[in-house]
Amino acid sequence: MLLVLLRKHQERRKIFNDMKHSLTLLLVSLCSFLLAQNPLNFGHKIRTADPSGHVWADGKMYLYCSHDEECQPDFYMKDWHVFSSSDLVNWEDHGACMSVGDLSWADNYAWAPDCAYKNGKYYFCLTAGTGIKDRQNPKNSTKWMGIGIGVSDSPTGPFKDAIGKPLWTDPYVNDPCLFIDNDGQGYLYFRGGGNFLVANMADDLLSVDGDFIKMDMGGYEPPMEGPWIFRRNDLYYFTMPERNRELTYYISDSPTGPWKYKGTIMKEEHASNNHHSIVEFKGQWILFYHRWLDIDSECGRQREVCAEYLHFNEDGTIQEVERTDQGVGK
Repeated sequence: MLLVLLRKHQERRKIFNDMKHSLTLLLVSLCSFLLAQNPLNFGHKIRTADPSGHVWADGKMYLYCSHDEECQPDFYMKDWHVFSSSDLVNWEDHGACMSVGDLSWADNYAWAPDCAYKNGKYYFCLTAGTGIKDRQNPKNSTKWMGIGIGVSDSPTGPFKDAIGKPLWTDPYVNDPCLFIDNDGQGYLYFRGGGNFLVANMADDLLSVDGDFIKMDMGGYEPPMEGPWIFRRNDLYYFTMPERNRELTYYISDSPTGPWKYKGTIMKEEHASNNHHSIVEFKGQWILFYHRWLDIDSECGRQREVCAEYLHFNEDGTIQEVERTDQGVGK
């Protein structure tokens, strides 16, 4: 009789432990879901990429993003959106701040933007273009892209084409970074003709002051797009999607180099492109980037903006970042 009671007790205990384990797993999954912030929730179904993050005088984080149309062919994109947040969790979509319809010199390829503030104005640095890229017969391609500048009194726009034309037409260029140093000098970074280039901007940020500067990259100049330059203490960081996929970086004590290559920030995923920005928010550095995720789409993976915390070592080097579902909601 005692053996039967003992056996029943052990069976009940096993059932209880199994239920406890299942409940624990359920709670962990629920917490992970509630804390998950990647991709960022912009309040409605919108495909975004190429996030350019900035914190303006009101203390909010503003993200300037390119806008992918659902199942778009070959990155045919028409406008740019602005999002803002006070906590990186709750975001407001301020709508399209500018579109290719506002440009007389381009009608397509509303690719990665950037933004800067100077002299009481917000300057929207955009790339757009015309023509068709023939991937099967490249010689037949007519695609061209250039950089324009939009200006507004508001960080959310609408922005107006300030010069009515691109800053230049040769070389072909896309995905620039407009960086304003502590002394107010503006620099425009891009890759053109296979070179890592920077241009000094005029005080009004509406033209280039002097010739392009080919920077000394320390002998390592891989293919890249979308550079992002920022300053931390006395160091300048030149970060980029190396071969459009893996995020890597250089360090210098000058905004124009020479630069020293330091390695990887974030490895590639799905052999797909990435584009990013790095900005300090309330004492914490944040990496914004995009992932190719299959979320409620008829076309498979689409680009979605995400965010992670970024950490530095004592010598100023950057710790490698892993992609997470929690992101900045951890």
